Amino acid sequence: MLYELIGVVSHLLHTQNPQLTPPRSAPAAPSTRSKICLRIAKTTGNQILSSGGVVRGITNWGTFLLPKPARKAGTTYHQGQYFILRFDSSAKTQHAVRRTLGLDPRMIRFSVVKMGSKLDEIAEVRGKAEWEGAEGKGSG
Repeated sequence: MLYELIGVVSHLLHTQNPQLTPPRSAPAAPSTRSKICLRIAKTTGNQILSSGGVVRGITNWGTFLLPKPARKAGTTYHQGQYFILRFDSSAKTQHAVRRTLGLDPRMIRFSVVKMGSKLDEIAEVRGKAEWEGAEGKGSG
């Protein structure tokens, strides 16, 4: 079955300060954001591959504002690094991926969408998820 994972990764670096009980958060540099996002995507991809699945593609969409503020682990997030991962795997592997990402503190939000299960539904789907912003609509 073909799945598409849409993930939002935190743009903050969590650093531990001995004087403060909770962790302090600082904005990460753009290259660090991409590295964190890539590390999560690679870990997820390795989990899929080790279970006999196939990764069709990983697309980094960059940093955007969230539709609404999101709270996770006592921190409120207003923006995040978006990425798309398209993969073929069994339902059991997809559940394992969801469980793993749910435990990762760097993930703000994620969603896994089943794109199809029959060959004619998924044969034409490419690995790269193109961004279709406002400039792409109506200029066809």
